[in-house]
Amino acid sequence: MWVGANPSIRYEPNMLTGNEMSAEDVVEFLRLMEENGIDFHLDGGWGVDALLGVQTRSHEDLDIAVQHKDVPALRGLLEARGYRESSSPDAKDFNFVLSDSQGRKIDVHSYTFDSQGSHLYGIAYPITSLTGTGMINGHPVKCISAEWAVKFHTQYEPDETDFQDVQALCVRFDISLPHFYKKFLR
Repeated sequence: MWVGANPSIRYEPNMLTGNEMSAEDVVEFLRLMEENGIDFHLDGGWGVDALLGVQTRSHEDLDIAVQHKDVPALRGLLEARGYRESSSPDAKDFNFVLSDSQGRKIDVHSYTFDSQGSHLYGIAYPITSLTGTGMINGHPVKCISAEWAVKFHTQYEPDETDFQDVQALCVRFDISLPHFYKKFLR
């Protein structure tokens, strides 16, 4: 078991049937992007763990938010390392998954803002959502802010893992648990 930022909250790792994105894989990706000048923010499960500063569970993929103008360079760097786009009927040029032969997956969410910070294209991240900072294995990283990570977790039907993520963020950042998640407290 991993212990989250609040020692009274305990987490069971996900039992994945495939491979996972380890913290070392994430740091390797972070360094590759830094070395090549590609700015991005962690989203999803690794984004939550970055905000908490500790890995709370295993992760099947790495979700990233990146400016759409950087997608060609990102694709090129990852394709040179054996990543290929995973086939999906839901894939779009601003939301797709790249995976390698080891089963590592990077879920790419791209966006474009105008000069005033208004959404123009891609995933509709509010500009204020791209203000979080966190740590993965002692490596600083930009991520979705805690407040927005909680809000984003209310846009679909949650499961127990979502509840654990949201509860940990709410405790750590003094955010009220959304009513949407109260059903898990029984």
